[in-house]
Amino acid sequence: MNASERLDATFLALADPTRRAILARLATGELSVNELAEPFDMSQPAISKHLKMLERAGLVSRGRDAQRRPCRLEAQPLEAAYLWIERYRQMWDLNFERLDTLLEELESAKKPPTRRKKR
Repeated sequence: MNASERLDATFLALADPTRRAILARLATGELSVNELAEPFDMSQPAISKHLKMLERAGLVSRGRDAQRRPCRLEAQPLEAAYLWIERYRQMWDLNFERLDTLLEELESAKKPPTRRKKR
């Protein structure tokens, strides 16, 4: 998978509120599928489908601990998404700075000239 496809997979995985909630829970540490499924009103197989999507995007990995297969958050794809978004945030910041400058210039041009008092 190339960088563009990984970014697409990350944003696709993040598009679903259940998957974002799963990632938020995993941010506190490793959890089993059953532990992840607890707060959701859906079946364990439905949670597993969400986990598979997160795994395909590289956002979640599963380990092996005896009988348990804990899930863990993998942050690297999130960093790539953050960097992609950050470029656009910087662009918007520059646009807003230019707009602020323009508005200040327009506001200054509107003000009537100040008169000097005679002594």
